[in-house]
Amino acid sequence: MNIKKIGLTALATTLVAGSAYAADVSVSGGAGFVFATKTGATGGGTGDHGKGFGTDNSLSFSASGEMDNGWTVSASTAFTDAAAISSSSVTITMGSMGKIASGYGMAGHAGNYDGIAGAYEEVDDGGQTLSSNLVGSQFDNGGIFYTAPAVEAGGGTVQLHLGYTPTGNDVALAGGVVDGTAAFGSAQQAGLTLTSDMGLTLGVFAQTAKRNGGAAATTSDVFAGTWYAKYAMGPVSIGYLTSYSDYGVASSATAATVDKVVGTATGLFESEEYVISFNVNDNLSVSYAKADDSYDAQAGFSAGSTAGDSVADVTTDLKSIQAAYSMGSMSIKAYRQETDNNGYNSAGGSTTKNEIALGLTF
Repeated sequence: MNIKKIGLTALATTLVAGSAYAADVSVSGGAGFVFATKTGATGGGTGDHGKGFGTDNSLSFSASGEMDNGWTVSASTAFTDAAAISSSSVTITMGSMGKIASGYGMAGHAGNYDGIAGAYEEVDDGGQTLSSNLVGSQFDNGGIFYTAPAVEAGGGTVQLHLGYTPTGNDVALAGGVVDGTAAFGSAQQAGLTLTSDMGLTLGVFAQTAKRNGGAAATTSDVFAGTWYAKYAMGPVSIGYLTSYSDYGVASSATAATVDKVVGTATGLFESEEYVISFNVNDNLSVSYAKADDSYDAQAGFSAGSTAGDSVADVTTDLKSIQAAYSMGSMSIKAYRQETDNNGYNSAGGSTTKNEIALGLTF
């Protein structure tokens, strides 16, 4: 539903104090029911299995208005099923100069490069989160992100994304508030997307982040990068993505039988995934996806040298079969996901999760 022509002084005073501009306000959302089952065990002594039924609702508020110079300003806030803020952002579109955005939970630019969706979700949704899906996620809050206009080139387009975060603490900072306690200092990110009129899309993305405390804290700054290729031909599409994340060197290697958390654990993460999707008709699609995400422990910091520790290396493996059927505003989606070595833990066990969801949008 839309509520037209409301004077939003708060939105306008962001740019011009004391003036009010007419804006369009809209409310959108979705409602859904989800049933899921999970079998297997994580290997940590506690069974990870059972079944459950619940809701999956969402609600989003957005407002947009045009300035005197022709630029537009838009703001949006989304809420989860638990009535918590999922994301909030403000975007200024500057015509032929592109647009800038800032906010919380908006994924920065990494969301354009960190995974390939199948018929329902990305391969790791609902299970072990891949390191490729967390590239840039530590540094998407409290930053400013620029999107350049798409430029035509050779029958396709090229688009540049740039981002800068003064403090990489991954929390929402209200206007004017600073935080000098974060583990990371400034972070930068850049991405490039190339599309072809022949159905091929290529993307490459990289980020760096300065670690506060220097070598005394762990070892080095953070670097992470990913690239993907997607090709669509008729009803069939194929996607491939690989990523590399370097979180530094520890004084001693993390044991293979310990869970690792991407962004907290030191070491290297290398991920590779592919997705094959098929549109049976305008309403029904199916897909298959497989991913391998390897953790390479890095030790030797206290000795003044970097050395890999092959004993602690672990690969998490995911497979997902998905299907989606839509009927106007209603959809039925399902997946079956299998995960081995949960948590980059050689004793992490194997789990199988099945989910079916009924969704309604409004």
